[in-house]
Amino acid sequence: MKEYKTARESRVSITELMLPSHSNFGGKIHGGHILSLMDQIAFACASKHSQKYCVTASVNRVDFLSPVEVGELLTLKASINYTGRTSMVVGVRVESQNVTSGKKRHCNSSYFTMVAKDDEGNSTPVPGLLVQDEQGIRRFARSKFRKEAAFKRDTKFDENNFDASKYQNGLADENLKIALK
Repeated sequence: MKEYKTARESRVSITELMLPSHSNFGGKIHGGHILSLMDQIAFACASKHSQKYCVTASVNRVDFLSPVEVGELLTLKASINYTGRTSMVVGVRVESQNVTSGKKRHCNSSYFTMVAKDDEGNSTPVPGLLVQDEQGIRRFARSKFRKEAAFKRDTKFDENNFDASKYQNGLADENLKIALK
């Protein structure tokens, strides 16, 4: 196994025709189908980078920016943005293309944290990321910041340390009625 790999070495993409069987009751492609494809490509990218079986540890924010229509081509692109000791953040970009007009739309982007596993199911080290441009530094730094912010957010609202009285006044203008017992 290499000690470091570039994002380019692990980059993957897939294109799939969106069929009526992929649609929801509103006639648009079901978000769950798109999420499943995103998870698959994140797995492929992380496994290619680590040369190990990988599992999804978390998904950071998925915003559906525009609907995908039946009959459009959906292209998913994935690359490694960050490497920890046993984990990787895979950036996934989704674009749809109308096959008759050729018009492309960015549908969503998300970040999947994937963890490499050995044959016994234990987390195992992954190659580091060899960054060769400022875009790579930006992506790595953004992923590192996102990871640190998530840790702070999770510990701030940990149920064993949470003090509701600190937040009640700030919730006064929300669509909420507090009736503590």
